[in-house]
Amino acid sequence: MLFVKFVQVFTDIMIAAIFIRAIMSWVTNDPRNPLISALDQITEPILGPLRRIMPRMGMFDFTPMVAIFILFAIQTIVTNAYSG
Repeated sequence: MLFVKFVQVFTDIMIAAIFIRAIMSWVTNDPRNPLISALDQITEPILGPLRRIMPRMGMFDFTPMVAIFILFAIQTIVTNAYSG
């Protein structure tokens, strides 16, 4: 059960970081901002590979939304696999 809790906490943190990064990109995109820099470093290992797979739709980047769906799926699969 420790593994399940780890996956739940990790995915929750990553989902929050991706969500905050997406919101911050609408407000400010100053790479010198320490919060933006930290969010970029935390989320880029997930978002970077997805960006290579998914094309941009005009000015919209849907990779954060896809990443959040994937993280939710991982969380659900792991939780269900170890609960029953």
